[in-house]
Amino acid sequence: MNKFSFNISLSVLNHLGRNLYRSFITVLGEAVSNSWDAYANNVWIYLDKKKNYLVIKDDGIGMNDADFQNKFLKIGYSKRKDKNVKPSKERPFIGRKGIGKLALLSCANKISIITKTSSCNYVGGTIDNSTLDKAITDDLTPSEYPLETVNDSFFESFKKEHKQGTIIYFENIKDSIKNTEEYLKYAIALYFRFSLIDNSFKIFFNNEPITIECLSKLADNTQFLWKINNIEDPYLDKKVLKSLKKSDTIKSAMQIKGFIASVKKPKDLKILTTEEKVSIDLYVNGRLREKDILRHISSARIVENYLYGQIHFDELDGDIDRFTSSREGIVSDDPLFDKLKNELKQRILTKIIDDWDKWRTENKEDGDMENKRYTPKQRKSKALYNEISKDFELPEDSTNKNKVDNWISELEKDAGYNLESYAECFISENLLRKYIHNKGIALSKEALKEITRLKKKEEDNKGTANLSIDIRKKNNDTSYLSMDDLANLVDKVRDPKKAGLSRDAKDYKPIRDALAHTALLTNPAKQRLTSTYENIKARIKKLLESNIKH
Repeated sequence: MNKFSFNISLSVLNHLGRNLYRSFITVLGEAVSNSWDAYANNVWIYLDKKKNYLVIKDDGIGMNDADFQNKFLKIGYSKRKDKNVKPSKERPFIGRKGIGKLALLSCANKISIITKTSSCNYVGGTIDNSTLDKAITDDLTPSEYPLETVNDSFFESFKKEHKQGTIIYFENIKDSIKNTEEYLKYAIALYFRFSLIDNSFKIFFNNEPITIECLSKLADNTQFLWKINNIEDPYLDKKVLKSLKKSDTIKSAMQIKGFIASVKKPKDLKILTTEEKVSIDLYVNGRLREKDILRHISSARIVENYLYGQIHFDELDGDIDRFTSSREGIVSDDPLFDKLKNELKQRILTKIIDDWDKWRTENKEDGDMENKRYTPKQRKSKALYNEISKDFELPEDSTNKNKVDNWISELEKDAGYNLESYAECFISENLLRKYIHNKGIALSKEALKEITRLKKKEEDNKGTANLSIDIRKKNNDTSYLSMDDLANLVDKVRDPKKAGLSRDAKDYKPIRDALAHTALLTNPAKQRLTSTYENIKARIKKLLESNIKH
């Protein structure tokens, strides 16, 4: 019987590379990751938007003829499977499948690669996507499609002082490079974290080093921080996170580390002029593997719109290949990945949601309306107080600032209650006035006498103030009456033992008057006012449910 073997068509390059990588930053990541795996100490990225080209250069170990043919051009070659190549303990291999190099074909019309070891001259070749397309159309095999000769003249300036390593030239970037240089520096600093953490690996963009300074805008808007286990990251230094208000450490039994932080406003997560935003991302051996991990575990709480961070879980890079072919994610139903998602959702995110609400309210900002720490009315009252109190904050250089800030803080608890109670009083009394007008209820002698007294008092006060404008929007008689007077018109109870609106209003009046004059109430007074208002509210609702003219 004849023996048969696979004969692979060049069209496989489309399925594994050219049509698989969608994000320019993902493609850039593949090139940078290759440099990391080649033991480079430095990676230089050169971008010329006008001429529409990109160059990535490193000082890694480089390749000779055999390496270039049998390793780089061998689709599926992986250093992990090569017994002659061992990763260092400090720098584990990032690459796994041996197809990441195909990402290079997805973003430019022509890619030229030159590479050299310390003991050999440059070797390499050019891949022209237009000729590759024709080869695929003609159904050629890889052996029938040789790489083109490199145009050496372009590389001359990049070869200077380049003793070893690889240089890749991306000519005519597809759709041109729409991202700004500022964005690309920000994205490189954000996504290639090992370049900031590992002193032996540096990235340069147009000869400028990628440093933590590239993330200064994000750092300046970071408000709260949660470290997960023992994470060492220069970005988390207080000198970098200058605006940090609160921080805590969350311990996990899983072998994970990282951090989650929150910004002042959701817009602070927007990445410059793009539609992208910073998210909580998953890293394995220093490389981004899953962007926005919250999409797998979202609880739809408002806090999630403020969060970003990094989760590092190197155990995912074990004997089992858990990464999707697109290199932009992890197989969704992987048991170890499921365990991580559960830990994040059940333990870590639960604590963060609770802390965030607590810290935000302490910082006089809106928290999480779904958190049961406060009722919705209490939260709205606090929010109103927080906004108004800002009007009285003194400048930072004022000698009295600390004292006044303390006074404002001392008022917070009482202010929240008083504002809520005043709103209840405002709505209930005005609804009673509308009810009286709707029913055509006649004013009693006592009510008319009180109205006359209050009108005269108001006129006298206007005369003293030399005020000629109208004060009341609706200058009708009932606008001068408070809860007890209105209640007597609607539901007057003569039997002192019988419950009724007028009796509740009588109990309500002294505390209501103190409240209206912005007094701070005692706890017993607050309790009495709250319980009495509940009775009044129930009786007014009963009146409004019936006996109204339509």
